[in-house]
Amino acid sequence: MAFEGARRRLIDGGRRALGLDVATTDHITLASLHHVEADVPELDPRELAQFRRIRLLGATGTVLIAISALGVAAQPVLQNPVSGVRVIGVFARWQTSSLALSMIGTVLVVMAWLLLGRFAVGGFGAAPLHRLTRSQLDRTLLLWILPLSVAPPLYSTDVYSYLAQSEIARRGMDPYVVGPASGLGVGNILTMNVPNIWRETPAPYGPLILWIGRGIAQITGDNIIFGVWAHRLLALGGVALIVWALPRLSRRCGVAPVSALWLGAANPLVLFHLVAGVHNDALMLGLMLAGIEFCLRGIRDRPGPFDRRAWGLLIFGVVVITLSSTVKFTGIIALGFVGMALARRWGPGLRPILASAATLGGLAVATTLFVSLASGLGFGWIYTLNTAGAVRSWMSLPTAIGIITGFGGVLLGLGDHTTALLFITRPIAGAVAAFVTLRMLIATWTGRLPAVGALGVSLAAIVLLFPVVQPWYLLWAIVPLAAWATTKAFRVPAVAFSAVVSVMLMPRGADYGVFQIIEAAVAVVIVSLAFIVWTRNRLPWRATPGVSAPSQQPATYGVGS
Repeated sequence: MAFEGARRRLIDGGRRALGLDVATTDHITLASLHHVEADVPELDPRELAQFRRIRLLGATGTVLIAISALGVAAQPVLQNPVSGVRVIGVFARWQTSSLALSMIGTVLVVMAWLLLGRFAVGGFGAAPLHRLTRSQLDRTLLLWILPLSVAPPLYSTDVYSYLAQSEIARRGMDPYVVGPASGLGVGNILTMNVPNIWRETPAPYGPLILWIGRGIAQITGDNIIFGVWAHRLLALGGVALIVWALPRLSRRCGVAPVSALWLGAANPLVLFHLVAGVHNDALMLGLMLAGIEFCLRGIRDRPGPFDRRAWGLLIFGVVVITLSSTVKFTGIIALGFVGMALARRWGPGLRPILASAATLGGLAVATTLFVSLASGLGFGWIYTLNTAGAVRSWMSLPTAIGIITGFGGVLLGLGDHTTALLFITRPIAGAVAAFVTLRMLIATWTGRLPAVGALGVSLAAIVLLFPVVQPWYLLWAIVPLAAWATTKAFRVPAVAFSAVVSVMLMPRGADYGVFQIIEAAVAVVIVSLAFIVWTRNRLPWRATPGVSAPSQQPATYGVGS
């Protein structure tokens, strides 16, 4: 009898842990991240004047960043178009001044983004009395993106690795076996621009991005400038897909499209790292979100049995999501949440889950096989997914714990056991992230959370517990959550992380002297404070009272999810 009672308690505890039998109050921490946003009137004349100044402020910041990039960006070692030029070459010689100009531009963009938030999501936890229109935000985003689109690569040199790995593929070698140094030679112009740490490293990316990159290499050859711009066009295409998909997903969750776009697309991390930094995460995120939108159209738009249109949308969406995983494998996670939403649509029980898994899994395998075989790149990318693990990232929670603990051991005279500790903290963090993902999948299946919100929570756990976390990885979670999570419990930390991380990073990494950073930072503080004092009555630095139009009854966004 005692054994039976213990077994029953164990089963009940397991069901509660997995979210299969949980009281409503146990979901308060996640469900409270979302509330349905109400429609509000457009900006009044005073707010419209402030909005135009904010848009100009952000545009000024991006122009300053683009100009200073002529001296402090991650410019190529060879084929530098501004090297030795009389006028524009001065930025490369005035390193400290150019760094200060870049940091001032960065702070101006972040300030403009935060001020714009008053007209998109309101103040801290308060809905705005008036909201931007979609066209106003779209034009603002385009205006801010344009200067960064023509600037040299900023905040990262990854694009030079893309060029070298693509050239390796073009020459018929396997980029998943050889690195730039061994494949192209140390003296090759493309290899010379790759950071030393990655010169012997095979490509960690999926076959689709290298297939496209091989085509770019075929066209641009050894011309680094044209190659960088070609890859930037891919990144801009990914951002365009984000801008297309995010408002549609937000409407399904009852969230104002402008709110989702402000946090997920106009985010400084998107501007600085996806556009200026030319990261292929833009294409991965864009394809993933677009695929989810097509899948949800097929699953939810029409009640009743699946018709031909629903099947067509579902298949197309699954293919697009799988394509995102052949850019970066992280995109495949979205397929699990789409599968759970499909299983819920098909009915209760285990059989719909198995049918959904078989259907979506078959489509994903077929798409992956096609890309891997048609590209001629094979399946070597599966074995290089952990390449980035060689880096110790301070933003990774398990890595930070391991490093801090190891440093503590050194201080105590116990020796440096950091590597051994990382072998402990990283697997534990991976297990926790896997459990959170499983819990979110079940929450999607039971209908307690929509697929988009559950995916965002899962990706947040994965990002925070990932062995390596780069600043733009935060967008894996922020972008999908922007379409669902609306309360200050999410938005305040997301905004704070985005703003702080955007300001902290140097335009070319850590390649600056301490005195240069300090002098530039002092200049930034002085200029910023002076600007705030000068515009204290012209820009909405403080919340101002207002009254929404009494004739407009609030109507909620969303078509249901």
